Order: sequence, then C-alpha cells, then structure tokens
Amino acid sequence: MPLSFNQPETGTPVDHEDRFVDIEIKLAQQEDLVDSLNGIVYQQARKIDQLEAMIAKLAEHIRNLQEAGQNPINERPPHY
Repeated sequence: MPLSFNQPETGTPVDHEDRFVDIEIKLAQQEDLVDSLNGIVYQQARKIDQLEAMIAKLAEHIRNLQEAGQNPINERPPHY
C-alpha cells in the first residue's frame, strides 16, 4: 500500500514509548543543564557583589585621601 502524504502515520505503542523515553531523557538533561547554569549565575552574582564592595571601598579611600589634602590621582610616582 503506498504512503499518502495527507494521512498521518499511525505508530505502534512501542514507537510512542520510545518517543516518550527520548523526551524524558532530553528533559532530564535540560534540568541538569538549568541547575548547572543556575549555579554559575549564583557564583557570578556573588563575585559581582564582592567586586562592587571592593569598588566602594576604593572610592571611599580616594575620598578620604582627597579630604586629607592628598590627591592620589595627580601624585607623582615615587621613582621620579
């Protein structure tokens, strides 16, 4: 019997079971990937927080030096 393009093929229950297993495997792999990416995003957010705190401390240090009459931006390096 020739195949007709207008009628969908009916698969056997085994074919459907294989498709469901493949979909479940892919879903499990995607869940693992999402968990891994969430961990990376969390680590990056912590690092960003640390860097922002460091920048704030450096800015405060520069302000304190400027208030004390020292201007580190225009200060000549010690080797001159």
